Amino acid sequence: MLKVSKITKLFRSGDTTVTALKDVSFDIKDGEFASVIGKSGSGKSTLLAILGALDTPTSGRVDVDDTDITSLRDRALSSYRRNKIGFVFQSYNLIPNLSALENVMLPMELAGVARHERQARATELLQRVGITDDKQQRKPGKLSGGEQQRVSIARALANKPSLILADEPTGNLDSKTGEMIFDLLHSLSRTDKTTIIAVTHDLEIAGRSDRTFSLTDGKLTPVRS
Repeated sequence: MLKVSKITKLFRSGDTTVTALKDVSFDIKDGEFASVIGKSGSGKSTLLAILGALDTPTSGRVDVDDTDITSLRDRALSSYRRNKIGFVFQSYNLIPNLSALENVMLPMELAGVARHERQARATELLQRVGITDDKQQRKPGKLSGGEQQRVSIARALANKPSLILADEPTGNLDSKTGEMIFDLLHSLSRTDKTTIIAVTHDLEIAGRSDRTFSLTDGKLTPVRS
């Protein structure tokens, strides 16, 4: 269970205080797929950064599995990011000199998983997202955009996270491939009981998620729940 309670985030810009998020509150159940829509600058990326413990709120709290992550110290935060969170980025963020298989194995290596175990899990995850054996040995530059995003999803699942955060995961893809990626994320939320929160500009794709929120000028409102 993810519970966000009255999150506010303020930034200083010269002599001006900018409110990126204002009293944002919502609950997401395990295995739900929620989407957040909003224009650039509405606070979507700031919200994801706070949920992923990459930033801290000015006030409020975020509880993941009954733990307030806003109160965790550095070592506990690192463990939370490594074991509880999977990130999927618009620009994929794959390491260019590693193969698809090696990219998926890397988070498990950082978590101390034995090599034979991480190779077996990486292979299985890539197969699940539709990356065939021959393409698993290719470096990102030899894969299409949709294939790279599939690899990034497999990497996000590597350490069996309870929460996946996707920042415009279809932004660099054509509409057909983007729809395929969203459907893949949706199916993973069902089969793995993984909670997924994705931000997107695409209203049609967002409408396929279990719940949809709109973020405007830092204020979050439910569109469909």
